[in-house]
Amino acid sequence: MQDLIKKANELSDDVDRSMQKLKIDDLQTELAELRALMGRPDFWSDHQKAAEISKQEAALSNRISPWLALQTGLSDVRELLTLNDESLLAEIEKQLAVLQNQFDQLKKDLRYQGPYDDHAAILSIYAGAGGTDAQDWAGMLLRMYLRWAEANKLKVITDDQSKGEEAGIKSVTLEISGGSFLYGKLKNEQGVHRLVRLSPFNADNLRQTSFAKVEVLPVIDKPDEIELDDKDLKIDVYRAGGHGGQSVNTTDSAVRVTHLPTGISVAIQNERSQLQNKETAMTILRSKLAALQQEQHIENLSELRGPNQSAEWGNQIRNYVLHPYKQVKDLRSGYETSDAEKVLDGNLEPLLDAALEA
Repeated sequence: MQDLIKKANELSDDVDRSMQKLKIDDLQTELAELRALMGRPDFWSDHQKAAEISKQEAALSNRISPWLALQTGLSDVRELLTLNDESLLAEIEKQLAVLQNQFDQLKKDLRYQGPYDDHAAILSIYAGAGGTDAQDWAGMLLRMYLRWAEANKLKVITDDQSKGEEAGIKSVTLEISGGSFLYGKLKNEQGVHRLVRLSPFNADNLRQTSFAKVEVLPVIDKPDEIELDDKDLKIDVYRAGGHGGQSVNTTDSAVRVTHLPTGISVAIQNERSQLQNKETAMTILRSKLAALQQEQHIENLSELRGPNQSAEWGNQIRNYVLHPYKQVKDLRSGYETSDAEKVLDGNLEPLLDAALEA
């Protein structure tokens, strides 16, 4: 009995500390404010704003509820322990094990403390030097992330894609949503990914090293999160070009938005309307500026410096070796596995977890 009391008290203390770290009280206050807004008679007069507030309320409720349920469960167990009934010990021990497992799962949420960790993610892949091999490698990475998203039942929208001449892709930009802490989970994927293999595009079947860059941004689709001044923007409209140079439509629907103070430019030329492409480009631009603000620790957008392009193809963050042996090794966390095919088939959870722990 005393061992169970001690275990229940220790778990209760751990839960309380974690809830303080998560600032549950502040989150509950925010949730109450949102629900007060939703209770107003004119709440649905602006459907777009109402839908956004409803979405925020649901996300916040889903984040808070499991912790409150865990706290209640522990309170019930401790109350049973005060009865000092030996016949209840087996049931109490079983309940404590369930609560401990729930806590271990919830505790992972504490790793996501960044200002945008709870946002959806924009993931871009760019083929590096190496011609067809690099473009094929970029295509392999695209498949890897798509398989990971599929396994996690996430929604993926392709915002922009440029196919390779012979194989793979030159670049692609994906918007990944429908899950919790997606930017928090994926942000450590940012960097240069290196592949070593026997080239299928080389007549002599020689060993080839290829590089691709992955960029991960939080989705900043609300203008009030990153406010842009119109005078700092240059917007160009032009006719979209398809694979091989052919026109994909007969109207000037492609849009390029440039942030003049930093020189950051985003071009979108999907087969959509000019307005849709502009909205997508603005979302990605806000996301790039938000990431740059975090990196440079600067609040005022006008003081931001442009990204350091010379470091773009710097040291890799992860090696994928398919020949002469098989290994995937993350150079930041030190995690490695010999099952390279499983990783390339979308099994990224061990790598994502290891990067977060590191």
